[in-house]
Amino acid sequence: MSTQRMNNADAAWLHMDRPTNLMVVNAVLWFDEPLDLERAREILRVRWAEPFPRFRQRIVEPRAGIGIPSWQDDPHFDLRRHIHHIAVPAPGDKRALEQLVGDLMVMPLDRSKPLWDVYLIDGYGNGMAMMFRIHHCIADGIALSRILLSLTDAMPDVGIEPARDDASRRGRIEAIAAPVKAGVQLAGAGLQEGFGILAHPAAELTALGAEARALAKLLITGPDTKTVLSGKLGVARRVTWSEPMPLQDVKKTGEATGTTVNDVLVAAITGALHSYLSDRDSLVDEIRVLVPFNLRPLDQPLPRDLGNRFGFAYLTLPVGIADAAGRLADVCRRMDAIKRSPESALSYGILETIGLTPLQIEQQLLNIFTQKISAVLTNVPGSPGPLSFAGTKLAGVVFWVPAAGTIGLGISIFSYNGGVIVGLQVDSGLVSDPEAIIAEYERQVEALDWLATRHRAKPPGRSAAHGRRRSSGDRGKQH
Repeated sequence: MSTQRMNNADAAWLHMDRPTNLMVVNAVLWFDEPLDLERAREILRVRWAEPFPRFRQRIVEPRAGIGIPSWQDDPHFDLRRHIHHIAVPAPGDKRALEQLVGDLMVMPLDRSKPLWDVYLIDGYGNGMAMMFRIHHCIADGIALSRILLSLTDAMPDVGIEPARDDASRRGRIEAIAAPVKAGVQLAGAGLQEGFGILAHPAAELTALGAEARALAKLLITGPDTKTVLSGKLGVARRVTWSEPMPLQDVKKTGEATGTTVNDVLVAAITGALHSYLSDRDSLVDEIRVLVPFNLRPLDQPLPRDLGNRFGFAYLTLPVGIADAAGRLADVCRRMDAIKRSPESALSYGILETIGLTPLQIEQQLLNIFTQKISAVLTNVPGSPGPLSFAGTKLAGVVFWVPAAGTIGLGISIFSYNGGVIVGLQVDSGLVSDPEAIIAEYERQVEALDWLATRHRAKPPGRSAAHGRRRSSGDRGKQH
């Protein structure tokens, strides 16, 4: 029986689990037609469980709780214990699926077996849905996105040879490589590399002062300003997601304003939070969010043992700025600053150190870090073209980043087939109406598109507008 010591950073993610914040990545795929269930199960066996040992291994904690956990082959591994066939309650619409996902999201994964589950969900519209639940200690979001893409085949018009389900064992493993590689290449045409592979890893930074300042920021930054988005957490969660926004339109907005796709999307999210906080008399100048940055090269194959290879940085969102132009300009400036910072690489080292500490100390350190932020904001790229799973076209994808510690809000951005979807998962005691944030986000994207149209119409030499700040009592209108 194979046993392998867990990576320190992965151990840190494992021990972040709390009843009020499970460290589980949740994703939902949906289809306009029912799936061939036997074919779906076979694909999960061939392209998911067989090539990646972590999906066949359980976690063994050290005796007396001191030391690093290990991965151990599950002697009772049975794919059927991980694949569940259920139905969405009537009337089978988006709201019913949101309720089901929220209920499943708070269920701890069974630690007596490998830490993942898949739900095949009948009755969603005229088709069905599929929910994946994978513990964060197995892999980070970028890696899991690539594995999910490896389960799919490109539609014929994309021009990529689909993987064969009836290949030999060696052929099956080789069959995975093509969709994984294709998924990485296709992702480059979507949202680039999420929030980005760290442009300047710490090893390349010669300015020791920059590293010292970044480390001080990570460690010394005080708790975030209290708003209705922060407070004591409960167990119940609510989820929702936006309608797909055309990625090409977002790109045009960025080009017209001299910003990036990510800048535009983050500015729209900031605008949505501005309105939500203002409507509830909780508006502040800034709130701080945690932004993961990928540290894994996208042009290299995923290691079979997967794991987490990302760091994070603090990003302050200027929710106090009243107008769309000012918010976009300020978000662009702040995003550029964290991309040049060594925070992400340094934070990965901090996670590895936290993973070495006893569980009680680890929980205290986690509280120190999570009190500094109000939300997690992540961006994972997907495929710009249509995909199929088990012979059925994939209609849409959304995922939800887990929060941690005292954080009650997770915001996820995902691109698929020319569209961008934003998913929210929230503590239902803090945010009972996440759909209000999503609806305002969609309006903010439209407002920024209108702003870009105005920019394109301007004579050369005119500069962008700058924002002004307003108090919680100054509702005004978007400019």
